[in-house]
Amino acid sequence: MASEPIVAGFNLRVAKRSRFWDSKIWLDYLALTKPEVNFLIAVTTFAGFYLGRASAWHDFPLLRSMNTVLGTLLVASGTGALNQYIERRFDAQMRRTARRPLAAGRLKPSSVLWFGIGLSVLGSVYLAGAINPLASLLAFGTLLSYLFLYTPLKRKSPLCTLVGAIPGAMPPLIGWAAASGKLSFAAWTLYGVLFLWQFPHFMSIAWMYREDYARAGYLVLPHDKHERERVVNWQAVLPLVLLLPVSLVPALTGKASGTYCIAAVLLCAGFLYYGAQFVLRKSNSSARQLLSASIIYLPSLFLLMILLGEAPGGLY
Repeated sequence: MASEPIVAGFNLRVAKRSRFWDSKIWLDYLALTKPEVNFLIAVTTFAGFYLGRASAWHDFPLLRSMNTVLGTLLVASGTGALNQYIERRFDAQMRRTARRPLAAGRLKPSSVLWFGIGLSVLGSVYLAGAINPLASLLAFGTLLSYLFLYTPLKRKSPLCTLVGAIPGAMPPLIGWAAASGKLSFAAWTLYGVLFLWQFPHFMSIAWMYREDYARAGYLVLPHDKHERERVVNWQAVLPLVLLLPVSLVPALTGKASGTYCIAAVLLCAGFLYYGAQFVLRKSNSSARQLLSASIIYLPSLFLLMILLGEAPGGLY
């Protein structure tokens, strides 16, 4: 009888260790970082670095570029975790997010909070030490504006999309700053592309999950039907129209080949086609097609800039 508490205590410690090393726990922590979002962040950060470099390809600072992407992803991952910590009660009310680790109760809020803070601080310090203060400042500024401006505004006004697009377009600036130590007109061109891209991308998501957002009290779209359709129309199509001339800035300034110009026009035309289809049909299927088109368009355009750019300095 006296040995039972000892055995019970031993089993409890074993259970705790097993849970700590359980692969499902690590998958939950990975999910907090939003890997699907981080893929596009990695692509656009690397593109900004590549296009902003001062060296030719044979002298390309590969290690520095990898450090830039790593530091940026650490900050982005921390931001994703902290966003889920802030919105945990509302995520639990949405079908789209109810299975997230924190919303579903698989992780403790305090653990997620410190996980997010740790990644954010580590990424910011890493960028400052391994790259330069400007890249670190841009990354940390992105975190602050995303968490303390965009996140609370989602429950107050549809203007949240505009506000959220400002930090959302920062990755290529971080990459450019890491490569050159400054921001030029060309860097802001990349920013403009990503800034405009976010509107149709998010409108497709907002439309597909409009009932979910409304259930959780988010005001990403107006409650009034006619006002909602007007906002969706403008934010889905106008940025796509503006995206064409912005993406052609390299060609207009004589820094890109005719091949790039043709390919960029075709890409944008395809993106605009699905945007127009969404505006005309207002269905979940057309919204899903627009979302797919947006995911294809962005990395494709940045890849064109990399492959068809001049060396050194990419398209610029």
